[in-house]
Amino acid sequence: MSAQFFSKLSQNYIEILEDNEYYDITIEVGEDPDVKIFRAHMNILCYRSPYLRQTLASNKKNNDSVLSHTKLPNILPEIFQIVLRYIYGGILSLDMQDTSDFLKVLVAADELLLHEL
Repeated sequence: MSAQFFSKLSQNYIEILEDNEYYDITIEVGEDPDVKIFRAHMNILCYRSPYLRQTLASNKKNNDSVLSHTKLPNILPEIFQIVLRYIYGGILSLDMQDTSDFLKVLVAADELLLHEL
């Protein structure tokens, strides 16, 4: 017998994203004055995004427990929040009335090499 529990797994990964305790990377997204710092997990980002894998490979965590930090100035913080929830939980939540957000998500997905998105 085989059972699939993807909705619970997806929810657990979203909970990991929202947990402020065990993150190992910060990502500075946007440009002044609209900049936001996101906390994330290098392993998840590297396996979900070839672009982030390449970027983070050169910016690995030091042995002295200093967090890795990277910047994504070309993506708006509110768009990255949507993309990050997709990376973690496979959930894409968009207001379909606003086609500009949809296009911005596609541009961000292209930059991060999220081919399935």
